[in-house]
Amino acid sequence: MLSRASLAVAAVTGAGVVLAAGAQPARADDVRGVQQPVIDTLELPKAWRTSKGAGVTVAVLDSGVDPEHRDLAGSVTVGRDFTAGANPPGVPPRRLHGTYMASLIAGHGHGPGGGRGVIGVAPEAEVLSVRVILEDEEPGFVRFNTARRFENVVARGIRYAVDRGAHVINMSISKELATREERAAVRYAISRGVVLVAAAGNEGAGDERAGDERAGRARRAGLDPYSYPAAFPGVVSVGATDRRLRRATFSNGNASVLLAAPGVDIMGAGPGDAYWVGQGTSQATALVSGVAALIKAKYPDMSPPLVGQALAAGATDRPPGGYDTGTGFGVVNAARALAEARRLARHTETATGEPAQDPAAPVGAGSRGPIAVVARDHTAVTVYGTVAAAATAGALTSLASMYVLVRRVRRAHGSHEA
Repeated sequence: MLSRASLAVAAVTGAGVVLAAGAQPARADDVRGVQQPVIDTLELPKAWRTSKGAGVTVAVLDSGVDPEHRDLAGSVTVGRDFTAGANPPGVPPRRLHGTYMASLIAGHGHGPGGGRGVIGVAPEAEVLSVRVILEDEEPGFVRFNTARRFENVVARGIRYAVDRGAHVINMSISKELATREERAAVRYAISRGVVLVAAAGNEGAGDERAGDERAGRARRAGLDPYSYPAAFPGVVSVGATDRRLRRATFSNGNASVLLAAPGVDIMGAGPGDAYWVGQGTSQATALVSGVAALIKAKYPDMSPPLVGQALAAGATDRPPGGYDTGTGFGVVNAARALAEARRLARHTETATGEPAQDPAAPVGAGSRGPIAVVARDHTAVTVYGTVAAAATAGALTSLASMYVLVRRVRRAHGSHEA
């Protein structure tokens, strides 16, 4: 089943923020205050001196984005709805989860100087909304998750986003089983230089303190379920941390996790100028996608593997030993990731040319034939050829000398016996 990767979303109506039962509504300009811990953790003010994401498009593969929200207005292009036909005719998409994620990535706030409302990690980035999931509450949810024709909506959504110029694809979604089409779509995106970021999932093993000893052992061993598309090679898989920047109890821990981001009590926007507070690897994923957008804006030609390396190398709060299956290489830091990207910008890790890779072919596919030599250093060939010829001549001379010496020794020995 394909689902969003958020938990416990608290509704926020109008200009108020409902953080807990009985709490007093907050003013719209208090939203930024609730966001401040995340802003500080990612060192966004320092990062924004280098990049704010201008010129980059982030595709949000989700439940749809409200383009009219005041914190996103002018930044959203509504793309294709791959869930069409799942809901009954005339039922509009709710676009709750997708709007929430888009605001964390590219929210630009509103009011004087954009000082009110949600500010995203990459506030000058553009959003391409691609609908590939339904909200749990939508009437077509069960049909969408059982009908065969919707099985590969994520694969189709990835290809659609790539073909329409996305630089980063955010997938705050998860499913248990992968398909061949999804794997091929991931390879297609990476081959086109598109960075893929996905949620590690919220099925983390239970807490042994709650009496689930077996689940506790599984968690410590890093045996939580794998989630797709996050677990595909080449996808940046993101776990969630709590307010202490430790692995959140719900966040999947397995070897696919590259790094983590804050995922508890995260403020975001909802349709109709609403705001939300929630938790999940969805929110953590959106924050990392925003950092990837900052990198791609500054270094547009940087390959996805190097963007992933910059994200990991720039992480803070690293676990003992440098890596674990809960938070990967640590907690994302936008300023440090940009500094690492600057160091890596002159390098490449992507082979070029048609024989190098076929995005649609399985890994290990047979060769298409001999690889043509496109450049030849004639000077080096002459030098090494001369050295090789001289070495060969020397070896033959040595053998000849040894042969003559052996014959002389044998003759002398024969004369002595006579």
